Amino acid sequence: MALKLLVGLGNPGPEYEATRHNAGFWWIDAVARSSGVFLQPEKGFFGNVAKARIADQAVWLVEPMTFMNRSGQSVAALARFYRIEPQEILVVHDELDLLPGQVKLKKGGSHAGHNGLKDIQAQLGSADFWRLRIGVGHPGVKSEVINWVLKKPSREDIEAIEVASERAMSALHELVQGDMELAMRKIHNTAAGVKGPKVDKPSQS
Repeated sequence: MALKLLVGLGNPGPEYEATRHNAGFWWIDAVARSSGVFLQPEKGFFGNVAKARIADQAVWLVEPMTFMNRSGQSVAALARFYRIEPQEILVVHDELDLLPGQVKLKKGGSHAGHNGLKDIQAQLGSADFWRLRIGVGHPGVKSEVINWVLKKPSREDIEAIEVASERAMSALHELVQGDMELAMRKIHNTAAGVKGPKVDKPSQS
């Protein structure tokens, strides 16, 4: 089934822009640039939204502006309005259980404590959506997780996240067309040279 909605998770505001928790925003920004569209605030959808044409299909891009733990408000509002089913949605997010440089595609499953995924599942009433999991690593201690995701990655980690994100971008057309088997092969392939449009690095300033 083709995708109709691509969601990037993060927190709004310049203080969060370069933090690990905003890896989903970085990826959607790259999709918007490669598609020649600009995300614009839409109050009715509680986020920044754009309509892109990718692989000859109309696709909505959204970055919820409600903070991470209310991400589902934006996703559900847009999905209801345009009658988009959960299985037609891809949510792009930071993943603690993957190292920087790793990226995985999966459908459904637990939210694993990720507040953005948790709220989206609650608001949609379903976990049956696709997830693009961008590895940001784990601090090693559960009590440090919040501080970890709300801080900037090291320069080395940024480089690794960028490479993984570009690899996922190389499968954008397959993702949108619903060819998930081929998309997974591209995304999970760590061989050199598998790259897509450039994903901007977060600032180190």
